[in-house]
Amino acid sequence: MGLRDISLKEEYRSDRDDIVAEFFFPCLSHCIEYDRCVDYLSIQTLVTIAMAFENFSSGGAKLRMVTGHRFKTAELSILTKLFSDKYTKRFDGKLIKDSKIQKLQDIVNKGQIEIKVAIPHSEQIADHFSERIGLFLDEQDQIVAFTGTSKESFSVQTRDFESVDVFTSWNDKSRVERKMKDFEELWENKTKHIEVYDFLHAAENNLVKYSSEWAFNV
Repeated sequence: MGLRDISLKEEYRSDRDDIVAEFFFPCLSHCIEYDRCVDYLSIQTLVTIAMAFENFSSGGAKLRMVTGHRFKTAELSILTKLFSDKYTKRFDGKLIKDSKIQKLQDIVNKGQIEIKVAIPHSEQIADHFSERIGLFLDEQDQIVAFTGTSKESFSVQTRDFESVDVFTSWNDKSRVERKMKDFEELWENKTKHIEVYDFLHAAENNLVKYSSEWAFNV
């Protein structure tokens, strides 16, 4: 089964849809690559994606994420360990069960998850990255693109009121191709007003900001 087998709407909105259950999870379970821009990235988000992304188990799936540069201190510590070749110990996590973090570590070690950090460097742009692009790709090269939400709010208690506009390669090819081009240029650090760094480089070179109040259990 692929993305075309999902009954997709052109728009999902919080007052009438369960965006996570009706859109995010079905697309994740039918794709082999997920490209995403978020303003804030948490361990919980990565774990939830890993659990919903069924194709991770086959070893062929890939997640690429571009995130803003603000992190909670505890989250940044774990993320840095996840992506560091020097860290070889088993996790003793306090935020999430150790087994889930270890599963995430195994996926990272296989090279299936890549994270980059986007930092504005122009007076014309606010001090934080908040691009709103997402792309799902399946084995048949079909693509579902979406815009309209800037973070993965998987927790029932903390979901934002939001709407998501959806575009498919079989119904709106030109718009999907533009979204793909936008993401690829961002990923390759070819976007005006933004500098994009590999996550570990940004963390090790003090390019990220610490905040204990930026997000709560997203």
